[in-house]
Amino acid sequence: MANRILFDRVGKRFEPTRGGSVVTALEGLSLAIADRSFVCLVGPSGCGKSTLLNLLAGFEKPTAGQVLLDGRPVRGPAPDRGVVFQEAALFPWLTVLDNVCYGPRRRRVPRSSYIPAARALLEQVGLARFADNYPNELSGGMRQRTAIARALVNDPEVLLLDEPFGALDAQTRSMMQELLLAIWERHHRTVLFVTHDVEEAVFLADRVIVMSRAPGRIMADVTIDLPRPRSFEVLTEPAFTAYKRDVLTLVRQEARAVAGERD
Repeated sequence: MANRILFDRVGKRFEPTRGGSVVTALEGLSLAIADRSFVCLVGPSGCGKSTLLNLLAGFEKPTAGQVLLDGRPVRGPAPDRGVVFQEAALFPWLTVLDNVCYGPRRRRVPRSSYIPAARALLEQVGLARFADNYPNELSGGMRQRTAIARALVNDPEVLLLDEPFGALDAQTRSMMQELLLAIWERHHRTVLFVTHDVEEAVFLADRVIVMSRAPGRIMADVTIDLPRPRSFEVLTEPAFTAYKRDVLTLVRQEARAVAGERD
């Protein structure tokens, strides 16, 4: 498959504020991501996972190197990249349907086009009967399903998710993981997913990228050769356990190094 995303010797430095010191989040990082692949980023806290995602989203600009999407430099946010954060960040004064429709409505897409698309997505995420509800009437998992539908309604080429299930309880989180895989199997968008949960990463991904402690670099690139479609039965298989052990060992190694530096 052709590369859809390329991080080419990317560096990101944050300048000090209020007497602080310069923070180098990323340094000399190169990573190619194939079209339609599902890639998870893991690593110790502060290793630059979210910074890398924000560079691709266009929320930040690199201080060195370049970020390319389909061979073109990323200049800023655009509808070809859908973003889902840990908090759903829905507009509380809008209904579920209106939240999902917000992007295409702002872009002046014809209503006759985006309303059917939004309703179809709400059906896929199991929220069709909640279209007229408001965010404060939904559970955390339902709000995240709304956020995923909102990202997909723009028909993005790339879906970026920054710990989208981190605030959910274990049962809801597992259901959301299965839902996300079902959506990915249907739409086959290129996915970059940030998580602290190694088990989640191995369950979801084609590749798990392990990042080093700051300044973030690629420490390991682990191909997850497990059959698709995946269900939670795979969690008990020896191959899954071996992948989880190997990735967790790498992450713990870097986390211990960070703890040693602080001591």
